[in-house]
Amino acid sequence: MGSEIVIFDTTLRDGEQAPGFNMNLEEKLRMAEQLERLQVDVIEAGFPIASDGDFLAVREIAKRVKSCSVAGLCRTRKGDIDRAWQALQHARKPRIHTFIATSNIHLQYKLRMSKAEALREAVSAVKYANGFCEDVEFSAEDATRSDWDYLSEVFSAVVEAGATVLNVPDTVGYSLPWEFSELMEFLVENVEGAEKIVFSVHCHDDLGHSVSNSLAALQTGARQIECTINGIGERAGNAALEEVVMSIKTRPSAFEVDTKIETEEIYATSLLLSEITGVAVQPNKAIVGDNAFAHEAGIHQDGVLKNALTYEIMTPQSVGVPESKLVLGKHSGRNALKDRLITLGFEPDHGGLQRVYIAFIALADAKKNVTNGEIAAIAARELNPVQSTTETLQIS
Repeated sequence: MGSEIVIFDTTLRDGEQAPGFNMNLEEKLRMAEQLERLQVDVIEAGFPIASDGDFLAVREIAKRVKSCSVAGLCRTRKGDIDRAWQALQHARKPRIHTFIATSNIHLQYKLRMSKAEALREAVSAVKYANGFCEDVEFSAEDATRSDWDYLSEVFSAVVEAGATVLNVPDTVGYSLPWEFSELMEFLVENVEGAEKIVFSVHCHDDLGHSVSNSLAALQTGARQIECTINGIGERAGNAALEEVVMSIKTRPSAFEVDTKIETEEIYATSLLLSEITGVAVQPNKAIVGDNAFAHEAGIHQDGVLKNALTYEIMTPQSVGVPESKLVLGKHSGRNALKDRLITLGFEPDHGGLQRVYIAFIALADAKKNVTNGEIAAIAARELNPVQSTTETLQIS
């Protein structure tokens, strides 16, 4: 295994910007404590100038977090940077994260700036931030739709001004994995001073490529990935931390890098976020969804009972899920049903199992979920038919 990459968690900043995901101070502090247990490298705690609540949250997280860097986002304005530093100054490892857009469409319509003006602002902001702390991250908003030569020029200038991390955001989720790789390759080769800094990526999921783009960037020089728990964030969300990390853990030979994430804390972190926000992940969500380690098809259940590796490429315990689930439904087979019957205290012979199976499938065809109580009732009836008949006669 090669060097460790940096996992930059922006659940409390970009993630919270998603509609319906607002968190109060107490909730943000609970989440930050769990992110520290998860052992992320950087917690982006908020956007201090956005509101008094955001400022307070960043300040309190900065005071309490011991092992992670704490970042605050700010525009390339002195007032933003001042406010960010006021919130971050008590952190053991503070990071000022400043940004400006570099794409033609953002410069023309949003910022109404020339390229030269934006370049000057970027350099000025990084120099000013560097006066407060050594760890300064610069993001070129909408980098993937920017002119590559101009992007390289801006990055080279901010490295000279003191930036320690250069972030390449796919702000609108426009890029495809091979395009993102090519861009990263170009930047690594053309940014002056590239060998002195860490390249970071921040990918959105508008076309469903945020995780793939992030992983593709690892192959061509990125050493920090910005992501969120459950993939929450603006619009379609950000790269999901759990998917990024477990891709690296499950396919080590493909990446030859590692993270220091405590993977057994992934599921607990996902559950906490869902509890705080009231928004559950979809059942088929990779890694943390209810169905991620659930099996209903009979062929799959048979394989898992014989050797879990037949259909599970990671153990549920490796991400903090207690165990796999064999979901009994109309697609289930006899072996899975027999396993459940034994768990419930029954010991069916071949003929008894067949009777239970026929009755079970008939019930499963009629309803979505069959409970353990219903399976036990069927077993009690079908495995002891004489006894059941006698009991019925006595009651009559």
